[in-house]
Amino acid sequence: MHLRVSHRTEYRYDQPMGYGLQRLRLKPPDGKTQRVISWSIDIEGAREELRYADAFGNDTRLVSIDGDAHAVSIVASGEVETYPTAGVSGPQKGFMPLWVFEQPTELTEAGKKGRALARSLGEGDQLTRMHRLMELVADSVAYQTGATDAATTAEQALELGKGVCQDHAHVFCAVARLAGAPARYVSGYLMKDGEQAASHAWAEAHVVGLGWVGFDPSNRMSPDETYVSVATGRDYRNAAPVSGIRIGHAVESLAVQITVEQ
Repeated sequence: MHLRVSHRTEYRYDQPMGYGLQRLRLKPPDGKTQRVISWSIDIEGAREELRYADAFGNDTRLVSIDGDAHAVSIVASGEVETYPTAGVSGPQKGFMPLWVFEQPTELTEAGKKGRALARSLGEGDQLTRMHRLMELVADSVAYQTGATDAATTAEQALELGKGVCQDHAHVFCAVARLAGAPARYVSGYLMKDGEQAASHAWAEAHVVGLGWVGFDPSNRMSPDETYVSVATGRDYRNAAPVSGIRIGHAVESLAVQITVEQ
């Protein structure tokens, strides 16, 4: 499938900012599930300081903001060819060994509810159990926007019983790791009903003989050709599309507009 993506992030400030530094992970990689035909990242009101591949292999750019700017816009856009692979994205690549993805993080530390979910996986081969886990996560955490935020942990989402795709991915990673499967967080885009107005997140588990396999509890399916992956990591903090720091007293407002269309 040939998809066109546009992701616009705009920051506005009520006064000049002392200093700000943004980290961008906004360029999709080429791989088994997709091929980037064209891609650009256009920045206004800030300047790119550094570009590199991070420890997880994500295209990463550091952008600084200072001086008189009252607005900063970042537009990532391009075209991607995607392929139906039943969610299989292949073997681990990059600097990180698989055992790194077996370790919990602050956002994916399993508590009482996470351990109970792991015990309920039952018998079966690894792939079967991961598909079962996807359904259990969807059943345990109802999709509801506004119930959680970027700092919500997997265990907190399970306790609330509601959350969004980020929470589903964190819970999946937490429980999969308890069950002995390396797991990672994936950020990207999804075309749904012709167009999707927000970024998306899902999880991948490393299955013996297949490599990384994607699971999206929010939609109860493995990613197909309507998905575009952008960045991966142990949790959201490793794969956030835009993150950073700022110094000064300026009040910030944020607007994000995303379209994905065939």
